[in-house]
Amino acid sequence: MKKSIILSLICATLLPSMKAKAQTTLREYTYTPKATEFRLFAPADAHSVVLRLYADGQGGTPLKEISMKKTSGRQCWKITVKGDQKGRFYTFDVSTAKGSHGESAGIFATAVGVNGHRGCVADMDDSDPEGWEADTIAPLASPADLIIYELHHRDFSIDASSPMRHKGKFLALSEPAATDYLTRLGVNAVHILPSFDFASIDETQLERNQYNWGYDPLNYNVPEGSYSTDPADPMTRCREFKQMVMALHKAGIRVILDVVYNHTFDIDGSNFQRTYPDYFFRKAADGTYSNGSGCGNETASDQPAMRDFMTESVLYWMSEYHIDGFRFDLMGIHDIETMNHIREAALRQNPSVFIYGEGWSAGQCAYDQDKLAMKAATKKLPGIAAFCDDMRDALRGPFSDDTKGAFLAGLPGNEESIKFGIAGAISHPQIDMAKVNYSKEPWTAQPTQMISYVSCHDDMCLTDRLRASISGITTDELLRLDLLAQTAVLTSQGVPFILCGAEMARDKKGVHNSYCSPDSINHLDWQNLDRYPQVFDYYRGLISMRKNHPAFRLSDADLVRSSLEFLDAPELVVAYRLKGHAGGDSWADICVVLNANPEPTTVTLPEGSYTVVCRGGIIDEAGLGTVSGGEVTVGAQEALIVHK
Repeated sequence: MKKSIILSLICATLLPSMKAKAQTTLREYTYTPKATEFRLFAPADAHSVVLRLYADGQGGTPLKEISMKKTSGRQCWKITVKGDQKGRFYTFDVSTAKGSHGESAGIFATAVGVNGHRGCVADMDDSDPEGWEADTIAPLASPADLIIYELHHRDFSIDASSPMRHKGKFLALSEPAATDYLTRLGVNAVHILPSFDFASIDETQLERNQYNWGYDPLNYNVPEGSYSTDPADPMTRCREFKQMVMALHKAGIRVILDVVYNHTFDIDGSNFQRTYPDYFFRKAADGTYSNGSGCGNETASDQPAMRDFMTESVLYWMSEYHIDGFRFDLMGIHDIETMNHIREAALRQNPSVFIYGEGWSAGQCAYDQDKLAMKAATKKLPGIAAFCDDMRDALRGPFSDDTKGAFLAGLPGNEESIKFGIAGAISHPQIDMAKVNYSKEPWTAQPTQMISYVSCHDDMCLTDRLRASISGITTDELLRLDLLAQTAVLTSQGVPFILCGAEMARDKKGVHNSYCSPDSINHLDWQNLDRYPQVFDYYRGLISMRKNHPAFRLSDADLVRSSLEFLDAPELVVAYRLKGHAGGDSWADICVVLNANPEPTTVTLPEGSYTVVCRGGIIDEAGLGTVSGGEVTVGAQEALIVHK
């Protein structure tokens, strides 16, 4: 059977209780060559719902205007249009007591015309590239095995120095130049910034080289047209997205989609508002729209149909595009019940799916704070991870002030927060939670619920932050501190996450929030690989070490507590030992020392003879010499890793 038929279900019947699950499927048409049935979840008391069919994705007058019929007692409107409608474009126009709310593509368009204002009747099988049915990737044993690489399509490939031909496009990641590079680095998951159809880029004016991160949703279930080679053709963007996923899977790299269900680009122009006014958005007690996103609105995940929309959307990306994981933007806006519901449904479809998100909001939400999926509530979100800003800011300084440094800048008092991150934000008998910067109690049940990182797309990249917070920093010092920071990230017991280009000492000219800055700010300069080859080599070595040695990726909290022992260390040093053959590792008694002092520092290791595998900014698992237990010297602003 055709996917478009298999995946189509009936409209929603909302139950009176907000806690009752809506028996819903929000897909808005079922296509066959003989007829297409259109459905829309819209107010039962709407004055009218009109379907318009067009020949083109923009412009022109309707070929047909058809009044849809309300199903008996339900918030569902239907109409069947006879004949083969494939390739026709459509809109819905809902009128209430306030009049028409404007045409839209509905809330669950899966194919659209240029700029996404009209849906397109499509058979999604037509978008499958050759070999798509055989596309697969090996199951994931544990999220701790992931090394996540966050990238933006334009950043990664747009520069003239990049080796990719399809610059700034989905197809760039399907090229061997890209997959070979990522494989050589060693990452096994790419987190792609929003790749659904977003509102801020005019797809008819791509010669203007517009830029946006894409956190301004329009159509949640369609790939973004500006990243395709032909935004006017509804199938091209879908096919090229699949080609990208298939190429990455063949290289052994999972694909994680950044999803932004917490807000829309605006309210009045959103498909949600035009389809069912005021249902999908939260309001404050005074009737104004709540703004927990900081973008002018916040969606109401607690509403049954919104919960079902988010769940169905996640499942659709998994089934139609073979997506392996999801990063939830401002996850703290969504309620705990919804996030758990989504994960349970996703796990039934793919037991290896990995879900994580930002455990915060950007403002006060019009919902009970104790019921939101904040970082502090991670224990109530089994199997879902959150970003660890405790460790991030302890390494590089607070998000609120780019000029303030922390551990990397030689400022003491951050050691306990780094230890907390190294342990995976679990409870550990050697961590004094009173000294951890943001969290006064552990917030994960398992270490795989913590995302370990020092920089991401949002905020200064690491090199810029080091320049901003350390006056007069030299290039040598900057590179040493960069490597030291990533050593903490990639040897922690959480799930490690690195920003695209960090491995080539990327900078963004000091711009803190580059969401709409030009390519000249956001691009990767691939010539940096020749300028700073030692950075790439070190990152690659760290990743290889983590992958080869399970002691660095223990996925069980009790095993971490019994294996991870923090060692006494002087100020501005964090040192620990992974006792015995932790996790069945071939190495025994691995010791890691992180020295942020601007001069060599002496630390004491347990007695024994050790092989050095990391020293002086070089990693070599075959060995860089030996040291004996007792006092050892660690180079200035460097890491030392040894094992018995």
